[in-house]
Amino acid sequence: MSLIVEEAADRVVWRLDRPEVRNAIDRELVAALHEACAAVEEEPRVVLLTGEGPAFAAGADIAQLRERRRDDALRGINSKIFDRIHRLPMPTIALIDGYALGGGAELAYACDFRIGTPSARIGNPETDLGIIAAAGAAWRLAELVGEPLAKEILLAGRVLTADEARAVHLLNDVVEPADLLAAGHRLADRIAARAPLATRLTKAVFHAPRGAHPFVDDVAQAILFETEEKRTRMTAFLERRRERNS
Repeated sequence: MSLIVEEAADRVVWRLDRPEVRNAIDRELVAALHEACAAVEEEPRVVLLTGEGPAFAAGADIAQLRERRRDDALRGINSKIFDRIHRLPMPTIALIDGYALGGGAELAYACDFRIGTPSARIGNPETDLGIIAAAGAAWRLAELVGEPLAKEILLAGRVLTADEARAVHLLNDVVEPADLLAAGHRLADRIAARAPLATRLTKAVFHAPRGAHPFVDDVAQAILFETEEKRTRMTAFLERRRERNS
């Protein structure tokens, strides 16, 4: 089993479980991630994604990657699963301890949040192997950290330390290894405390193409205006304010 799935009512933890190869992403793991995505697409929950052992994910499985040819690249084996993770209905949180390189970094970039430990190292060394970062980094990384730094990572092989990644907001937080999973759950608690449908639609609107605005914003709001949860939460807010002012 290359992926351990731990389910709860409002969240699910995915553990990459190939510690003997630093959780390198192979076809079996990709298949397991597709299956896990299908489950949270059917029953939307927050996803916490972490790696077993001394690394988050030290890239794609190079032994498999070396044998892939043109048609394999055109199938987008890794890019499709990372895009699917990026599009999951509820927020996703990558928990990074140790290396997140190559495909491992691209998996982290696909998530909505990233929390690391002091030993986190994030980068894309693909050009050193004669290929490009073709599973999202070549365009997603600039959106996350800006063009100059993204080019330094992609074209010159710079690997960010945890403090550097935190300084450019690629990591939302840096915590000690013993607190990493708990930090992820604390963030998941904050997300889960909010209205689930409002959270889902906010994420969808956030990632909608620029030309779709403001129409998609208005449609999402129209849906939410008709929900009982909106009325219940607003009524509770007004009652709390009245009590404070009485």
